[in-house]
Amino acid sequence: MSLLLSLFFATAEPAQIAGVNIPDTASVAGKSVVLNGLGLREKYFIDVYIGALYLPARTSNASSAINQDVHKRIVMHFIYKEVTAAQLNEVWREGFANVPNKAAQKPNLDKLCSWMSTVNSGDQIVLDYAPGTGTTVMVKGQKKGTIAGADFMKALWTVYLGPVPPTEKLKKGMLGR
Repeated sequence: MSLLLSLFFATAEPAQIAGVNIPDTASVAGKSVVLNGLGLREKYFIDVYIGALYLPARTSNASSAINQDVHKRIVMHFIYKEVTAAQLNEVWREGFANVPNKAAQKPNLDKLCSWMSTVNSGDQIVLDYAPGTGTTVMVKGQKKGTIAGADFMKALWTVYLGPVPPTEKLKKGMLGR
């Protein structure tokens, strides 16, 4: 009986990568989401950030993770000493060059880029999507704003999980593969 109770009341351990604990669950606009997977973003053999994907239910299907109009989150937990706003914006623009309907998303991409600031090791960029509200962007714990529409969310999630992700390793990790 005590074994059964200990299993029942056991708390989930956070996932860990590159020495950083990533919570197993999160709340997006009051809805619970679970950690789908996480991966390490590297550039030129340098560890830049940990990417974590949260969804209502786990999936390894990129199309499902991108297209479902459900509460979801992407966290970029930076582990590199400093990434400037200019570097972040360059990467956002590179990523959006590979999404469908990129011309229609240019005003939203410009807004996203205007919210960026230099981040340091330990800082996070959090992208929360809530159906009917849009994608809320937080940088270093500060809410920058919300971009309405599922179309922008799908474009943004395509940057990470689409056919041309920042790295295949990051995409596979976020999809829990």
